[in-house]
Formats: sequence, C-alpha cells, structure tokens
Amino acid sequence: MSAFPLTPVSETDVDESAFSEIVARLDRAGVDSIGALGSTGSYAYLTREQRRRVAEVAVRAAGRTPVMVGIGALRTVDVLRHAEDAQAAGASAVLLAPMSYQPLTGEEVFDLYADVTATLSVPLVVYDNPGTTHFTFSDELHGRIAALPRVASIKIPATPADPQRARERVEHLRSHIPSDVTIGVSGDPAAAGGLLAGCDAWYSVLGGLWPDVCLALTRAAQRDDPATASSISDELAPLWKLFGEFGSLRVVSAIAEQMGLVGAANLPKPLQGLPDGARRRVEQVVERLAPVLARH
Repeated sequence: MSAFPLTPVSETDVDESAFSEIVARLDRAGVDSIGALGSTGSYAYLTREQRRRVAEVAVRAAGRTPVMVGIGALRTVDVLRHAEDAQAAGASAVLLAPMSYQPLTGEEVFDLYADVTATLSVPLVVYDNPGTTHFTFSDELHGRIAALPRVASIKIPATPADPQRARERVEHLRSHIPSDVTIGVSGDPAAAGGLLAGCDAWYSVLGGLWPDVCLALTRAAQRDDPATASSISDELAPLWKLFGEFGSLRVVSAIAEQMGLVGAANLPKPLQGLPDGARRRVEQVVERLAPVLARH
C-alpha cells in the first residue's frame, strides 16, 4: 500500500512542518511506500523550488520508508528537471502522469516516457489518470511504455465494480506488459476490488491520512481474504460517497484539518476547501467511522 499524503499549502508557501509530521505518521504506521507530490499532494500547483523542498522533506521525514515523488509537468524539459531534483533528494522512485494543455497524441506520450526513462537512475511509475490529464492510455500503449527501461509499475484508474469484469480488466492489461511490471489500483472505493482482482498494489489517497485501516484492507487482500477486505471497504462506504461527491482531495483536506494535522486554507488557490454544509457532513462521517478506525 502506497500512501499519498496531502501537501498543506498557503498562498505563499508549503507548510513544511505540518507536511513533515504527516509523512512521519505514515512511516510510523508501516506503510509500504509514500507517494509525495501526487494529485493529493497538489504537485501541479507548486513551483520547482517548492517541489524540490517537498521531496527533500518527504525523504527525510519518511525514515526508512521508500518515497516516490511526482515529477509531472506540461513540458518535457520541466519533467526532466523535476526528475533530477527528486533523485537528488533521495527518492526511491518517481511518478509521472502525462500532463497537458493541448491534447496529447499516443506517440507524444510514448516519447515523453522514453525521454524521461533514458535519464533515470530510479524506477518510474506510470500514472494513468484520465480524470485529471484527459488522456486515455490504450493497453497497447501501456505495453510499449512498460518495455522502456526503469518502468516498474502502472497506476491505473479504478477497476470495474463487478469482480469478474475487474479480473478481466487486470488480466487484459497484464497480457500487454512485461511480467516484472506491477499494476497498482487507484480510486480508493475500488481498492478492495482491484487488489482482489489481481492488482499488486493500492496507490491510496486515504492511506495518506488513515494508514492503519488502509493497511488492514490491503493485508486482507494480500492474504486472499476477500470477506475481510470487502467488509472494511464497505464500512468506509460513507467516506467513498463523499469522495465521489466532493472529490477526494477536498475531503481529505477537511479531515486533516479536523484532525489538527493542518491549518485552515491548506489548498492552493483557486482550489478551495469545502463549504460549511459539506464540511459538517464530513465531520459527521468521520465521527461515525471512529469505531472502524479504532479496530484497526
């Protein structure tokens, strides 16, 4: 389970102290890896210097837990600079989504990954996130990219809710990629289904905030205990509903503030926190889930 923490941001800078403690919590919980500067980490809104500092803070605060750092940017030259900074900070891997303003072609996306992997000394995770990039990978393109040097994993969108269709989705992608390239599911409501369908990892938003319960779900799936994994996911369904309604970033931001981990206004404008009515709903869900968290 790779935990993706929030990066608390003011209008002037990153709250490095709060971020450091968020990352340290994940290390203490024993997550398998930490994904700094993912979408939950607001990487696209930060300057190169801010991202360099966040990478350094993450690696230092993570202790012995491996840190993966997001390096996405609109221009290849900037992606290469972010990759250089991440490696210099001590990142164990990098995460790359094909960001764009003009729609990208498949060949342009392939060339992006070819240019970046040619310079890397650490593994790369392909970030397939059409909801934010508006680019849809074909499995054939995944196969071409996965054959490049240093490509270690593919972070895919949520698998289908139907278990059979989820297995078919994972198996179809796996048939196109080398056997040593792993598949990780994202979209937290689909985590249990994706892991039980054969995904190797869960790239988790909620894991960056509530690592213990997310680890319990992951370990259940890893030991082939579908009843427990599905039960934990079902218990978290009220939170999954809020994720779908308001977006996971805003919900996690509100919970982190409620927990005292971050201050108010912790998202980079023009992003804004939840309005009062939605915030109260989040608080009520968190209170109802307290017994679930206490058990894990």
